[in-house]
Amino acid sequence: MTEITHRTVKANGISLHIAEAGSGPLVLMVHGFPELWYSYRHQLPALAEAGYHAAALDVRGYGQSDTPYEIEAYSMKQMTSDAVGILDALREETAVIIGHDWGGPIAWNSAVLYPDRFRAVVGLSVPFIRRSALPPTQMFKQIFRDNFFYMLYFQEPGIAEAEFESNVRQSMKLMLYAASGEARDDPSGFGSAFANKPKDSKLFDGVPDRDLPPWLTNEDLDYYAENFQRTGFRGPLNRYRCMDLDWQQLPELAEATVSQPALFIAGDRDGVIAMSNPEAMKPFVPNLRKSVILPGCGHWTQQERPAEVNAEIITFLRSL
Repeated sequence: MTEITHRTVKANGISLHIAEAGSGPLVLMVHGFPELWYSYRHQLPALAEAGYHAAALDVRGYGQSDTPYEIEAYSMKQMTSDAVGILDALREETAVIIGHDWGGPIAWNSAVLYPDRFRAVVGLSVPFIRRSALPPTQMFKQIFRDNFFYMLYFQEPGIAEAEFESNVRQSMKLMLYAASGEARDDPSGFGSAFANKPKDSKLFDGVPDRDLPPWLTNEDLDYYAENFQRTGFRGPLNRYRCMDLDWQQLPELAEATVSQPALFIAGDRDGVIAMSNPEAMKPFVPNLRKSVILPGCGHWTQQERPAEVNAEIITFLRSL
């Protein structure tokens, strides 16, 4: 079994924890909300054994990385600068970048903003989306009106933190179940955490407490719970609170194109796909080599379907 090692590097003025395996061309993996480097636990050894230097970071605000307090510290400009900073810390000129959930926009936008540093990109769950015509929260308020929408619920500091932190292990269990492929078969499960309920609801109102899905063990849940118990959720939630700031700071993303070779993988039961059709990105990702939709897979792409995801990523990497 390939060993996963850990270290902390200085990047973009903060300390970031990375998990690593293997040697060869660098592949940098960026996780989403609410995850950790650990969401790539199945990819690190597989990519190492395929001949790559696989590195998965704890994004700022998570795990063993620094957790700045200020909301603006979690802007997309800072997140993409962190990714470049890791390349500098590892003394690598270029890398392939992989991102899931919020890590997806970080990966796509890193490729756009630093095309000389990221030679290819893999998006998991979240397709490439250009800057919207309106600030995101303004747009969401027009769409959802008197209905709950999780990204709007996350905007007010302290509210979602209190809900998540009241019972961290249970919150993580509910969150991971609610967005999984298994929840799509649950009449009271899929989607109930994120939308389609009264505006004054909390995130976990109506979310059923089920057994762990087969891809998640008690040990996995314990690892997530222990880390979030220590760090809390303010840093992770601040990423959502920067969406309008990103809109202001990065107007160039309105006309952005991802020119590098790209791969996209998602599950057909992922709620993100219902909101953001992957077909829409094709004109703006002209070198999209392949778009893979995994049957029965929910939002946690690389955790739910590690074998298929690993095979697609390795095939893509070898084609570069």
